[in-house]
Amino acid sequence: MIQLQNELCDMLGIKYPIIQAGMAGGSTTPELVAEVSEFGGLGTLGAAYMDPEAIRTAVREIKSRTAEPFGVNVFSFSGPNELTFESGKVDALNQVHGKLGIDPVERVDYTWRNPVMEQVEVLFEEKVPIISTAFGVLPKELVERAKAEGVILITMVTNVEEAIEAEQAGVDIIVAQGSEAGGHRGTFDVEKYPYGSNVGTFSLIPQVSEAVNVPVVAAGGVMDGKGMVAAMVLGAKGVQMGTRFLSTKESGVPQDYKEALFTGDETSTVITKNISGRPARAIENELVRSFDEKSRFPYPFQNMATKAIRAEAKEQGNAEYLSLYAGQGVRSVIEEESVKEVLEQVVVQAQKLTFRQS
Repeated sequence: MIQLQNELCDMLGIKYPIIQAGMAGGSTTPELVAEVSEFGGLGTLGAAYMDPEAIRTAVREIKSRTAEPFGVNVFSFSGPNELTFESGKVDALNQVHGKLGIDPVERVDYTWRNPVMEQVEVLFEEKVPIISTAFGVLPKELVERAKAEGVILITMVTNVEEAIEAEQAGVDIIVAQGSEAGGHRGTFDVEKYPYGSNVGTFSLIPQVSEAVNVPVVAAGGVMDGKGMVAAMVLGAKGVQMGTRFLSTKESGVPQDYKEALFTGDETSTVITKNISGRPARAIENELVRSFDEKSRFPYPFQNMATKAIRAEAKEQGNAEYLSLYAGQGVRSVIEEESVKEVLEQVVVQAQKLTFRQS
């Protein structure tokens, strides 16, 4: 029999086994995170692109809104801690600049420094109880410190191999992200899987659940109580939902983004590297179509290159050049609702289904 209140809830200190995805880029406002946690799920701040002091400010605002547990999500992956990139290959970039009235550039010259150590240091300082990661597990020294301080670690995986690696590294909870999921693929090794490891959620969940001994959470295409119960039947202890929260009143995405969600369907999204340089699922628009393998920069420099485009598109209300991250279940997003309304619908439907089963 499926139990909605289970060991995952006990571990996280929550009432319902629902995690709100830590979507980076400003969509997970402190208000959104706090509302999810207040209802009884786990709210998550998407902090991957935030500087340490901005994270500190956001964490303190979340704490001012709720005393319930919440998490913070960061990107963690192996590789150099500092990268530089220069290119005079800017024709495609300038074509988009021209369409939006942005000044052209002669070349790009970027330096990127991995912020994860400083980001996580703030989380330790602010006593954040749960840290989640995408793209890989935290460095060993941070995992050891988390264990010493009683911080729960969650890592997103996209195949069984990654799940085993995460468990062996000391992760407490694994989020198995199916290919239906919106946003970045959580794949650890994008050289091995250039467009991400893309196994469907309902194929991935039972295989990951059988391969590891820690609780597994299903992500990708879960939009309601039916999806939640189905995932739990297959071995998940809970679900992680992202796309469903993007259209909420508390979300930080612009109204034009929400309108694109309302008109999207199961065929609207594609997996693309053209927004950030790393594979991600988004609604196809002119931004996605504006680059190809030859004109696109590697991650994270493509993200830097398109930042001005996305900012100007937001200012102009032009959804064709926004990063419209969304999952394949987007047809279920039909109107703006509050976080409470969304969660009530999910939980009530799941409760009815589990009651029937019992």
